[in-house]
Amino acid sequence: MTPDFWTSRWQNNDIGFHQKAVHDLLPKYWADLKVPRGASVLVPLCGKSVDMVWLADQGHDVFGIELSELAVDAFFAERGLKPAVLEQGASQLKMGGPYALICGDFFSVQPTATAHVTAVYDRASLVALPTGMRAAYARHLMELVPRGAKMLLISLEYDSAQMSGPPFSVPGREIEALFQPYASVRRLQERDVINTHPHFKAKGVTWLTEAAYMLERR
Repeated sequence: MTPDFWTSRWQNNDIGFHQKAVHDLLPKYWADLKVPRGASVLVPLCGKSVDMVWLADQGHDVFGIELSELAVDAFFAERGLKPAVLEQGASQLKMGGPYALICGDFFSVQPTATAHVTAVYDRASLVALPTGMRAAYARHLMELVPRGAKMLLISLEYDSAQMSGPPFSVPGREIEALFQPYASVRRLQERDVINTHPHFKAKGVTWLTEAAYMLERR
């Protein structure tokens, strides 16, 4: 899966993955991470997610990474913010209000850029990546955060023979295999969500499980 795949999705407004409402598992479980107000939260592959607004409303600074400049510009425009722009090599850092969003490739971001973050929120990042990219994603993400950083991860699982993704199916055993070399992994909740995701049904998916995990970087 190349960067062009995602940039073309935004250019064509083919963004069915974007949710207009805050994901309900975020306010349900965020307090469990005990992230203090004022702490900076990393949101990888952030798009223009309104979940970032909820995090900012809790008193956090939000540091996002997003490949599509269209998505980043839309996020700021929808908040009525005109961001300052800082050139960082092949990437740009756009800053406005409590938000600082990097326009660039996630895998090119260096730990020096994220040394200030103390927590991570991943709703649509891991599940956006095919199997062959997920190990590199987990390794790089863990390189970007300091020891003790906590993470709320939301994933999906379904029969991959029925749909190829994205979003991709990421079973719990794979999440453990990906992250346990770097972090503790605890499942917070698992639930059946097929009846609230008709677009999956329309593609022939017969069951769909959503799970929330809390990780802590060792």
